[in-house]
Amino acid sequence: MERVTLRIPKQQIDEVEQMVETGEFPNRSEAIRSAVREMLSEQDTERDDHGRAHGWAKV
Repeated sequence: MERVTLRIPKQQIDEVEQMVETGEFPNRSEAIRSAVREMLSEQDTERDDHGRAHGWAKV
């Protein structure tokens, strides 16, 4: 795995921490990985017939 550093508003981190505290995720990293997997999965389902994604920019 690679390490990624990002800045997230405190309110969002607090919400992620709450999910960790309630046991929904074992830690913040896994919660964020889950969100990225979900975003990528949604992107795959939104591709048109030409393979272009809708809604998210490819970087």
